[in-house]
This record gives sequence, structure tokens and C-alpha cells, in this order.
Amino acid sequence: MATRNLIQIQQVCTHCGVEISFIHSLHELGHIEVIVENDDQFIDEEQLRTLEKMIYFHSELQINLEGIDAIAHLLHKIDSLQQELTATRNKLDAFSREQA
Repeated sequence: MATRNLIQIQQVCTHCGVEISFIHSLHELGHIEVIVENDDQFIDEEQLRTLEKMIYFHSELQINLEGIDAIAHLLHKIDSLQQELTATRNKLDAFSREQA
């Protein structure tokens, strides 16, 4: 079983200069998973890039939570469409090779 690398939320908040309530709001919107262990709160290291993007949107671009939610939804949709396009291209390439 793979071990998860957890990062304490308080450390992220201190390092990035955001309030814990901001991360809790992202959690409530379903963008970040908060893991509670021994009365302490963590995020998985794999989510750090996503969290850093959202912190950048909020802190540097002054985008509110609703805007961040919309942006995250659109980015997720773009990723899904890119994956679908890649799969379709692969099928088309396979079909073209079969026909040749």
C-alpha cells in the first residue's frame, strides 16, 4: 500500500499567507480534501499544486471563492475534453492503420 505524504494545513497557511477558513471553504466546495488525524488537519501532497493555484487566484488576482469555483470547474472540463480528444485521436489513428 502506498503511503500518503501529508502536509499540515497550518504550515501551508503560514507559508502562503492565507487563513485556514479559506482552505476550509475550498474543502466545502469540493476542491480540496482535508484529512483529520489526531485532531490535526492535513492535505495530501498531491493536492498541493491545486491548492497553490487557488491561493494564487485568490491572493494575487483577487478572485473570490465563487470565481475560483467557476475557474476550477472550467479547468476540470478542459482537462476532460483534452483526454477525450486524445482518446478519439488514438482510436482514429488505430482505425487508419487498420485500413492501410
